[in-house]
Amino acid sequence: MKLICSKNELLKSVNIALKAVPSKTTMPILECILIDASASEIKFTTNDMELGIETKVTGMILEKGIVALDARLFSEIIRKLPDNDVTIETDDKLNTTITCEKAKFSIPGRSGEDFAYLPVIEKNEGITLSQFTLKEVIRQTIFSIAANENNKLMTGELFEIKGDILKVVSLDGHRIAIRKIELKESYPDRKVVVPGKTLSEISKILSGETEDQVEIFFTENHIVFEFDETVVVSRLIEGEYFRIDQMLSSDYETKVQINKKEFLNCMDRATLFVKEGDKKPIIINILDGSMELSIHSQIGSMKEDIDIAKEGKDIMIGFNPRFLIDALRVIDDEEISIYLVNPKAPCFIKDEQESYIYLILPVNFSVAR
Repeated sequence: MKLICSKNELLKSVNIALKAVPSKTTMPILECILIDASASEIKFTTNDMELGIETKVTGMILEKGIVALDARLFSEIIRKLPDNDVTIETDDKLNTTITCEKAKFSIPGRSGEDFAYLPVIEKNEGITLSQFTLKEVIRQTIFSIAANENNKLMTGELFEIKGDILKVVSLDGHRIAIRKIELKESYPDRKVVVPGKTLSEISKILSGETEDQVEIFFTENHIVFEFDETVVVSRLIEGEYFRIDQMLSSDYETKVQINKKEFLNCMDRATLFVKEGDKKPIIINILDGSMELSIHSQIGSMKEDIDIAKEGKDIMIGFNPRFLIDALRVIDDEEISIYLVNPKAPCFIKDEQESYIYLILPVNFSVAR
């Protein structure tokens, strides 16, 4: 095999492919990147058995061939080469020489036969979104998936299609994030749970441009994302997702309209008094025309008032400030509406169309005297 590619093209493709290389594995072949130039194009493939990526590389094929190289070593070599054309050449024993200007590296290669290729997926019933939309939906929900794997379903996000609506849901036991997107056409109903890791990695690769499209295909066990010159295949999380509709209520005793930026800035200031791992709640006292926020900890205390428009009853309620901040940071609206029932019931932050809904459970608190 003999290829010539520009360093920048190689680096772009290597950075995409690296996202499916496991950090720990008992199968050394999975630590490799497969360079496949056996046909008319150059493809890089990586696969950790849960997530697989194949991306096309711009370059010239002088001699066809295929080789598997240690992904991280190959990546570091490419990263440190001069900004010029790079020649990658293998001999009959798969020893690989990487040359750029006066720099020359030799590393051992492995046969591509042992490599775990991506599963062949029948692509039917796909949906199309702009890369901007998918990237935004992930940003606006990914923060509320569970970090630990005690409940596997909580480490993923529900993708539910009903007609021309895509609903994406994440939850971690303390909060729920929901985004609804109107699709350009209607599709058959479908429900799948996509691993959070997959979505997080895809978000880093997506261009985020409105004109650029991404096609999403589903099978019983996999989801496939196709965009630009890249295909990402991920296993789905098995199991029945939580019935969140039962947790969503339209009843409320108090409705608050507030300037989002002002509220977020105030919450940010309040966290100055919350150490990592500390469970100090922020206490919110809602009265006519004003919301009083206060926090008391061993480090100090803070109190601040914000002007609001209120409908309904006065209420005093406590929250983990970080949960409120996470939701506020991903809402783009200038003014937001908060719905509350009582100090023990979750609050909802949502817009009129319910294109986003953030549910946050309150925490118990004692009022400092």
